[in-house]
Amino acid sequence: MHKFDLKNRTAIITGGAQGFGLDIAVRFLDSGAKVIIWDIDQDLLLKTHTEINNPNLSYNRVDVSDFQNVEKTVNEITKSTDIDILINNAGITGSTSTLWDYNVDEWNKIIQINLMGTFNCCKTIVPNMIKNNYGRIVNVASVAGKDGNANASAYSSAKAGAIGLTKSLGKELADKNIAVNAVTPAGAKTRILDQMSKEHVQRMLSKVPRGRFLEIYEFTSLICWLSSEENSFSTAAVFDISGGRSTY
Repeated sequence: MHKFDLKNRTAIITGGAQGFGLDIAVRFLDSGAKVIIWDIDQDLLLKTHTEINNPNLSYNRVDVSDFQNVEKTVNEITKSTDIDILINNAGITGSTSTLWDYNVDEWNKIIQINLMGTFNCCKTIVPNMIKNNYGRIVNVASVAGKDGNANASAYSSAKAGAIGLTKSLGKELADKNIAVNAVTPAGAKTRILDQMSKEHVQRMLSKVPRGRFLEIYEFTSLICWLSSEENSFSTAAVFDISGGRSTY
């Protein structure tokens, strides 16, 4: 598997103790980066840290929807190191329901984690990147944010918001050596599918012309390139990785 040059770079990966986030962390470590994984699950963080057993891996328990928690953690980290790469990966899908039947508290929770979490991390980490005139930010959105998934209006709305945030922030930082991009995967075999009904999962798969779910290595390869110095031009962009599902 191709290795990207991430030596001497420090990366924060939210939702990094499982799923996409963990796979990105492993790929980053293999590419020479120092990786800090954030997750809300303390037990899972400890388990992941122990199993990987790499001196370049550390972790923080962080609730990305809590701005003060994020700000405090970033302030502690930047006392001793700069942050070169930010992967906003933390997210939940929530239950499947029509919009008019959706539970308001659950709707707000999905927006707070998936959209406000991305905002909170960017707001607190970008100043450190500006100071060093270097940064790579990748926001993990979803094809749902482009197409809108029926019975997933909260998740679709949050991911659409993350796409808009990416385009705005990327333009704001375009005169600096900081790239901000989003990726929009279709379904992949991670724990996030366990939150969905079998019918919903099958409906997702039926929309993918490739006829299969995304392989993890395909996803991490794109993330690695966007996070590396090789990506010296693309910013404020959305990179589709949906197996042909999206039409734009």
